[in-house]
Amino acid sequence: MHPQVHRRTGGFEDWPDGEDLPVIEGTLIRLSAPGRTEPMWLWAGDPDAGDDLVRVLWQAYLRRFDLEHTFRFPRQRLGWTRPLLRDPAAADRWTWLLLACYAQLWLARELAEITRLPWQPHQPQGTMTPGRTLDGFRRARELVGTPARTAKPSTPGPGRPKGSRNKHKPPSYPVGKTAPKQQKAKNPRKKTEQTG
Repeated sequence: MHPQVHRRTGGFEDWPDGEDLPVIEGTLIRLSAPGRTEPMWLWAGDPDAGDDLVRVLWQAYLRRFDLEHTFRFPRQRLGWTRPLLRDPAAADRWTWLLLACYAQLWLARELAEITRLPWQPHQPQGTMTPGRTLDGFRRARELVGTPARTAKPSTPGPGRPKGSRNKHKPPSYPVGKTAPKQQKAKNPRKKTEQTG
């Protein structure tokens, strides 16, 4: 078995027009699981992949699948990329805070109320995913309680005086370009013409 190679495939854009594209041999791995109607097919670039390599490859694929969904959950449900943070240290702190929230959701999976949408399968109480725990987290918070006292009513502070400008500009960080853009010096004598 081999993948279909064409001119838009990476690495074959400059292939000579008169020559046939090469055939890249490999090993086709068929994954089937109970409860799935159709098998999943994986392709490995080694044509002589043995049993040990095939076992490692499909387990690595499943591990990658888990990692992608783990990163998708903080981005979509916990708001990982939502705040516009100016400082890299603040972004690191936000990431660690979200990891702590994710761990709390994992620990609270036995306390959360089972909330199930019609298309979701039934799950026992202790085996809920962090997403399903987040859906029923209100009950977990009610059961556990909080060590904090009731918040005192307060009014917001005065803030910046009216008419004053923000004197603390946010720091600017390089975005990875090879050569930083040079700022042109302004000519103090040049004035703009007024029309009208």
